[in-house]
Amino acid sequence: MNQSKVKYSFSNWDLVTVNPNFKNWNWKDLFCFWGVNIQSVIGFSLIASLYLIYDLNTFVVFFGTIFGSLFVYLFCNLIGKPSQKFGIPFVVLLRSSLGFKGAKFFGLIRGLVGIFLFGIQTYFLSKILVYLIRIFIYLIDNSLLEREIFLTFLMGLNLIDWISLLIVIIFQTALFSVGIQYSKKIVNYSAIIVYIGMTLFFFVVLLSDVKTSSTAFMQILNFQNFLDINNLAPLLTVAGTIFAYFSIIIVSFGDYSRYVKRKEDLNKGNLSLILNLIIFSFFSMFIVIGSDAFLGQKFSNLDRIFTSPTDIIGKFDNIQITIVVLLFIIVASASTNLVANYIPSQYSLINFLPSKLNFKSASYLISFFGLIIAIFWLTILSQIGILSFIDTFGCFFGPLSGVLVADYYLIKKENLSNKDIYSVDINSTYYYSGGWHIKAIYSVILGFIFSASTIWNENLMFLQSYAWITGAFISWITYYLLAKN
Repeated sequence: MNQSKVKYSFSNWDLVTVNPNFKNWNWKDLFCFWGVNIQSVIGFSLIASLYLIYDLNTFVVFFGTIFGSLFVYLFCNLIGKPSQKFGIPFVVLLRSSLGFKGAKFFGLIRGLVGIFLFGIQTYFLSKILVYLIRIFIYLIDNSLLEREIFLTFLMGLNLIDWISLLIVIIFQTALFSVGIQYSKKIVNYSAIIVYIGMTLFFFVVLLSDVKTSSTAFMQILNFQNFLDINNLAPLLTVAGTIFAYFSIIIVSFGDYSRYVKRKEDLNKGNLSLILNLIIFSFFSMFIVIGSDAFLGQKFSNLDRIFTSPTDIIGKFDNIQITIVVLLFIIVASASTNLVANYIPSQYSLINFLPSKLNFKSASYLISFFGLIIAIFWLTILSQIGILSFIDTFGCFFGPLSGVLVADYYLIKKENLSNKDIYSVDINSTYYYSGGWHIKAIYSVILGFIFSASTIWNENLMFLQSYAWITGAFISWITYYLLAKN
């Protein structure tokens, strides 16, 4: 191995600066990107649940949502701009502040969380496919489902479960491992398809009984006590909840902004998050309230209103509608899994082993471990409170972002050495202490302690929605004070 190859051994074709010809994302692509991130069963249920939790207080939820999305916009711009300028993903940019070894291991945390969430999402995605398969078998011969072959379980999964799980993992691997330019097409088409699906669902609810559903929806548009000081605390809670929902995207947003052509497109595209939330909120609330009113309850008991689209379609008892909606849910869930979990995990794994992995091989690793997690999710992993540990690992994301922002904007004044960021040479700018920037590592760990305390300290659990921001601020101010001289 020659000296030059050793010196730049942390380079990789998937990590190097994007070819200008491939920087072809514009604000419309980012609009679809943010659309995909909110278009999920969890996103639908979250928006609808917030309205119900706060007794259909439109002011609190609507403006709390807008307020939270403005913070997402702010942080995504801060984290996305250096990647857009230099064409590098989040984990590579992290080398400039943490050192190449620090970025290698702390960046891997993002990948591990992404792989785990990918596996969980894959499990639930397979369950949607299970519903479809069972519907088709039922339509052919309903007695088939009572046969022993469909009632035999292995590791908590029957034959249909296993077939669905394998189809989903193969389908995702085949689509997601092609490359980022192909992934952009998936994101764009998915966002458009799901909005078409929600529009159709909207008209199904509306036309079921125009007067009943529209009247019910108009009644929730309540702006009474607009300036009531008592609205402030719940408004901030809603804002924190929305921010927490998008926090996993914020930390690795550079994985996508590196492909944005112009800074103006980045600003405009990120601002489209607000438009997406308004559109999605309208559809989700009209579908929830309109369908509930049409089916007779008329939201007299808020605790009984269904907020999950799968529960809502079950209330209509219409096989055709059920099949169509489930197909749209599959598209929405798969595309969300791609942008929130799969792509960031690809970059994290490649950065950990840059000389051995590429997009293809990293994809196979993610799919393999994701399949294992999906298989054991129901019987073991969901029973042992594993999500608390995943949330704990996620508490590193705010501190990492805080250090990165402080280092790039305040310490390095928006300058980077694109050559040294791939170098392990002792004289390179980002070699620090054997590849570790001790001040940055200390700041990250301190911020993590404050952030994780909102999960494990019962007295601080009410601040859990603000864990990301808390960790980011602590690490930001600590790192700045340590590194400014």
